[in-house]
Amino acid sequence: MTDPIRFRFDEFVLSPRQRILLRGGRAVPLIPKYFDLLVLLVERRHEAVAKQTIFASVWSDVIVTDGALSQAIRTLRRALGDSSRGPRFIRTVSRHGYQFVCADVIEEPDDGRADAQPESPSAVPSTESAADGVDPLVERLFEAVSRPSPPWDEVQETAERLHALGTAAALTRIRQRPRHAAAVAVMRDARWAVPDAGAVSLDAAATVALVRFRLLEARRTMGRRWASASATGALGGAVAGVAGGVALWLTPASGASPEAALALSAMGALAGAVGAGGIGAGLAAAEVLARSRRGLALAACGGLAGGLVAAIAHLVVRALLNGLLGVDGLSIPGVFDGLVIGSAAGLAYAIATRQPPGGGVAAPVGRRRLTASALVGLGTAGAGAALAAVDRTLVGGLINDVARASPNAQLMLAPLGQLIGEPDFGRVTGVLVGAFEGGVFGFALAWGLTTRPKSPSAH
Repeated sequence: MTDPIRFRFDEFVLSPRQRILLRGGRAVPLIPKYFDLLVLLVERRHEAVAKQTIFASVWSDVIVTDGALSQAIRTLRRALGDSSRGPRFIRTVSRHGYQFVCADVIEEPDDGRADAQPESPSAVPSTESAADGVDPLVERLFEAVSRPSPPWDEVQETAERLHALGTAAALTRIRQRPRHAAAVAVMRDARWAVPDAGAVSLDAAATVALVRFRLLEARRTMGRRWASASATGALGGAVAGVAGGVALWLTPASGASPEAALALSAMGALAGAVGAGGIGAGLAAAEVLARSRRGLALAACGGLAGGLVAAIAHLVVRALLNGLLGVDGLSIPGVFDGLVIGSAAGLAYAIATRQPPGGGVAAPVGRRRLTASALVGLGTAGAGAALAAVDRTLVGGLINDVARASPNAQLMLAPLGQLIGEPDFGRVTGVLVGAFEGGVFGFALAWGLTTRPKSPSAH
């Protein structure tokens, strides 16, 4: 096993083992992802590290944009007292990535004794000069956000520098100006990248501006995640339908033919695609828009999206049953059922995935992704079982009711109840079917939401 090492350069000591950056013996605060980025650049200082390599190594469990990476580099430069115009430590390699360029890096054994002292405000490195204080930066921020197409890298960097000089002082200057909502929104968004940034409260106008900024920034990410969730939801619904059809076909008391599996598969795919697409869109929106109270936002948006989709589906299904089959009076899943399933999915997703620091959306990989999807599946399985326990059926129960009311009863699920000792499609059978439906749906939904882009350009 290789002995741990630390890196000494200029007046800094970087210890991957202790996860600490020291400047003159004092700890420099960095959020974990930014620390990991600095370690990667220092370890691979003899080469220019490509952006896709950085994304894969540092943000392996989340999806972030090029803007988030630029923000991380700006924060590191500020922590090191560096500048993009004359870099001593981090050089930008155009259209490729970044390179750590300090020539005098010493590797030494890390004995675990850092003797770090808390960083005092006066010791925090800053590139600000007396002539470039709060007021000029506020002026620059207002000028930038007022443009028809704001330069977001410049806007973010200016807001971060204002936080570094003092959040309260900067906000006082900003709020003294008319039409300050956009500037306040940017300050709120930038505080996640500055470890010592103060709180930024929002009024109604600033909240609207913040929502608009985040929607514009993450429009492509939301669209991709919605589409992916809908696709995997369709696949999950199809698999659940096939499993139910095969189980019916193999049950001795059932009169279902092998083609029943295809029918159930088609209905399951349609229900899964619509449900996962709607709830997935709600969860994607919540994850993009809410960086504080993420769990509450995910549960609320998931529930609202689920209720809305279920309400539309309820009307469509009722019209089809009435118009095509002349069947009415059935218990069709509606707003309440969608609200419960969507809220359960959102809450479980919040528990199963971590909020990325500094922006981005969760995208765990490998075993973490499997675990997250399983946890969401458990959450929605519980919701499906709870609904069935109070006689609120999901897709399986609806199919059983339709089959019972029609001349062709091949898709009646009563034989499944007989397998577990019930004479019909009873309460226990409904709970088991509801849990199975909910579990498959939740797993497929989470799997789709956490799909990563296929190429670096998707960042």
